[in-house]
Amino acid sequence: MASIALKTFVGLRQSSPENNVILLSKPAALHHRKMRITASKSSPRVTGRNLRVAVVGGGPAGGAAAETLAKGGIETFLIERKMDNCKPCGGAIPLCMVGEFDLPLDIIDRRVTKMKMISPSNVAVDIGRTLKPHEYIGMVRREVLDAYLRDRASTAGAAVINGLFLKMDLPQGKNAPYVLHYTGYDAKSGGAGEKRTLEVDAIVGADGANSRVAKGINAGDYEYAIAFQERIKIPDEKMRYYEELAEMYVGDDVSPDFYGWVFPKCDHVAVGTGTVTHKGDIKKFQTATRLRARDKIEGGKIIRVEAHPIPEHPRPRRVLDRVALVGDAAGYVTKCSGEGIYFAAKSGRMCAEAIVEGSENGKRMVEESDLRVYLEKWDKTYWPTYKVLDILQKVFYRSNPAREAFVEMCADEYVQKMTFDSYLYKRVVPGNPLDDLKLAVNTIGSLVRANALRQEMEKLSV
Repeated sequence: MASIALKTFVGLRQSSPENNVILLSKPAALHHRKMRITASKSSPRVTGRNLRVAVVGGGPAGGAAAETLAKGGIETFLIERKMDNCKPCGGAIPLCMVGEFDLPLDIIDRRVTKMKMISPSNVAVDIGRTLKPHEYIGMVRREVLDAYLRDRASTAGAAVINGLFLKMDLPQGKNAPYVLHYTGYDAKSGGAGEKRTLEVDAIVGADGANSRVAKGINAGDYEYAIAFQERIKIPDEKMRYYEELAEMYVGDDVSPDFYGWVFPKCDHVAVGTGTVTHKGDIKKFQTATRLRARDKIEGGKIIRVEAHPIPEHPRPRRVLDRVALVGDAAGYVTKCSGEGIYFAAKSGRMCAEAIVEGSENGKRMVEESDLRVYLEKWDKTYWPTYKVLDILQKVFYRSNPAREAFVEMCADEYVQKMTFDSYLYKRVVPGNPLDDLKLAVNTIGSLVRANALRQEMEKLSV
């Protein structure tokens, strides 16, 4: 684990204290692993120019994809409408993302080392005792992180376009271009914008849960949650309580199938919740979340209200011809935890790497088989993580007694260690067989007690 920890901190640095401007290190050379590329042998060379790729959407997925493409010799266009977008997102990122994506310390508002998991009956369990001194969960604001990744893509050579993507015309021939239609917003177009087109060889759809790129390739629908969040400015003395602490609330009152949260930001807290099954009641669940945390956020002022759909599972189709979906557009948000930032950025980078390799650094046309290299690698690497969290949600989020059992389990140090190791380093961590057996016995015991409690509650309600 020590070697992993060292790797995660390669590249950490402070911004210049003189002007508080984020300093970008010289772009590192793009290292390519050996892959068997079949399409590039038959696909034609691009003459007189390099391969052109449009990335639609400027969040973590789009920013990471655009940077990787530009560094890899691809003529890259990044289209984003809301350059100051504040997505309703808890903003938690794992430790491995800090080093893997070379993120500067400046954009991390808080380093959370303690968490409280609070049951339906308000039993609180402290989590974080197993963290090593250097380990933490980073808390970021999406408007800051997204802008940083887009700026880095621009520095790498991507053309960043402030525009609203409208639709795309499919190619009229085997290697013909896609024609993107968008409304451009700049000094020339004025406030109303101007209808424009762009011809490209391939498209990366990173435009979120309501992806228009996904609709353009008939990618299919998926179940989605509604996330609702309020940013609340609380008094300084109360903010000190959340300096290194985040809270998660579970219970039918805050969400029938998810959780409520209070996550610390730079000078405020983000209070939110989400649900798939009862979207019309989201404001009621938000009120309940504030009520559960009322003693700690009392006197606070709501400074921003945000809401957004969050996908619950991957789309039926994520690649078609020379179009690939990444991030929320592909459906890469985990069950149980609702995490998506790391997986968005990672999928964007992996997709871009596949395009760079398949095109031989922009010299050849790509084909669907090149983009499927990304898809196969993604599923092989992360399917276990998604499956485990899906099972956890189905088992422990189905009733209040089951949630009580879940919180009870979280008090176990072995559970905490396995959970944090998996979260911080994005792997399903193999455990100690003896401890795993003890955990299985304890889990069964907790579920038996939860089931007995549920039956007694049902008797009382009759």
